[in-house]
Amino acid sequence: MKSQPQSQRDVWIYRIVVLTLGLSVLASLIGGILLATQDRQPPELLVALGSAAVGGLAGLLAPSPISK
Repeated sequence: MKSQPQSQRDVWIYRIVVLTLGLSVLASLIGGILLATQDRQPPELLVALGSAAVGGLAGLLAPSPISK
């Protein structure tokens, strides 16, 4: 039987990463909305961070193609 690495056995690491990425998405979304209400253009860095966090969440939460 093959043992899994520590990073795959520890569920708290996974939860912390998902929570951090989720908070990043929310922060960039709220920041973009607040800037839009002031008739200002959101910075490209804010858009890039939000997009990267959404992509990271999709990669983490998508089911694995390898079935056990």
